[in-house]
Amino acid sequence: MVLSTNPKVESVLEILGNVKDPEIDTVSIVDLGMVEKIETENKHVTVILLPTFLGCPALEIIRENTRKAVLELPEVDEVTVDFIYSPPWTSDRVTEQGRAGLKEFGIAAPPRHIEEDGSWHVDCPYCESTYVTMDNIFGPTACRSILYCKSCKTPFEAMKPVSTLM
Repeated sequence: MVLSTNPKVESVLEILGNVKDPEIDTVSIVDLGMVEKIETENKHVTVILLPTFLGCPALEIIRENTRKAVLELPEVDEVTVDFIYSPPWTSDRVTEQGRAGLKEFGIAAPPRHIEEDGSWHVDCPYCESTYVTMDNIFGPTACRSILYCKSCKTPFEAMKPVSTLM
C-alpha cells in the first residue's frame, strides 16, 4: 500500500479515495487495498493496482475510472494504470474504513484469520454474530460467497478469503 510524503503522490492518493469499486459503491479502491504504487514524473502519473481477484470482470472499468479521476488533477496531463499480480492482493489489505463500507453495503468483510487454530471467522454484517455457515461458495461475483447467519436468519454475501496464509 502506498505511503508517501510526496505532495503529488498524496494528491493522487486522495483523489483515488473517490474511485469506488464498480460493484460496491461504498468502498474505494484505496480502502480495498488495491493501490500498490503511484509513480510521478513531470505531468505523467502511473498508478499500479492489485486486482482483488484474478479474472475480475470490473478491471477495465476500474482502470478507466482511475485514469479519469487522476486526470482531474491540474498538475497531471497523462495517466497510465497498470495491474500487477505480484505481490498478490490479500484480504488483510482492506482498511477499517473499507470494512465499514463493505458492512454498510451488506457484505461481510474478509474473514479474520485466527493464528492459534488456523481457522477463519466471518461476522454477519447485520447482527455481527459469528454463528454463520456457507450457503454457496459461488456468489454473484468471483470474489464473493453466499453465507447464512443462524442468529438473525439472514443470508448475506462475504468477500472470499484471499491470503498468503492459505
